[in-house]
Amino acid sequence: MKRKKTFRTRCETARDFPIEKALAKLGHFPTRTSVKEAWFLSPFRSETQASFKVSKELNRWFDHGAGKGGNVIDLVCLLNRSSVREALDWLENGQISFSFHQQLFKGFDEDGIKIRDVRLLGHKALQEYVEKRGIFLTTAKGLCQEVHYSLRDSMYFAIGLQNDSYGWELRNKYVKNSSSPKDFTHNRNGNNSLIVTEGMFDMLSLLERDKNLMEKNDLLILNSLGFIEKSLEILDSYESIALYLDNDKAGKSATQLLLEKSPKCRDMSNLYKDFKDMNAWWMSKKL
Repeated sequence: MKRKKTFRTRCETARDFPIEKALAKLGHFPTRTSVKEAWFLSPFRSETQASFKVSKELNRWFDHGAGKGGNVIDLVCLLNRSSVREALDWLENGQISFSFHQQLFKGFDEDGIKIRDVRLLGHKALQEYVEKRGIFLTTAKGLCQEVHYSLRDSMYFAIGLQNDSYGWELRNKYVKNSSSPKDFTHNRNGNNSLIVTEGMFDMLSLLERDKNLMEKNDLLILNSLGFIEKSLEILDSYESIALYLDNDKAGKSATQLLLEKSPKCRDMSNLYKDFKDMNAWWMSKKL
């Protein structure tokens, strides 16, 4: 008879779960890495310089911006705002449930991102930014808007993509931000075919490449690979699903997972096989 693990034994085992792997499952990936350590943009706030360090040797994390750190259980508890038992359940099962996502991204703009105004995309600086990435303003307008927001008593503006929970993905030349709540963006056009990308500029690249894409397909922008599990709920309603995920390790793993979950999925990454993602390939075509 198999002996049930004690709470202490579960904790000891869970502490060995690689922090990098846990962060990847939650949609966070390093900006730079070496044999001994990896650096991330902090999952607790918006920032442009990575201040969140993971020691691979010790399997410990330290957030230099907040001056605190800990083990993988501490991290999952903080990100999920959950109990230790709930964190252990997730680390042991290796999956993120829908309810977990609801908790994870609830009220997550602790730094105070406040949306002040949403308008038609048209600022010259934003037009220059999208065009630098190979996208005409008219194409960007079909999916995105111009969002003005405040953060730590300062005002900013960015290209905004609204998600299904009414939060915003915010991009400009200098920063990559998002307001809570986090979620994917599912653009429903009444079609039987679905296009899936990780980010907004990958989808904009596809829309620039094929002006009739939205007429023939529904669109799903994940905004984070952490929403792969949740996205499975909507795949059954489509007859055909084209995957344009990134060509990095995390993107390929996510693609493989979706291919295994649904026979209707097709991996389209061969189109941009020599590039990191769809937008990088598209920009190379526009040079």
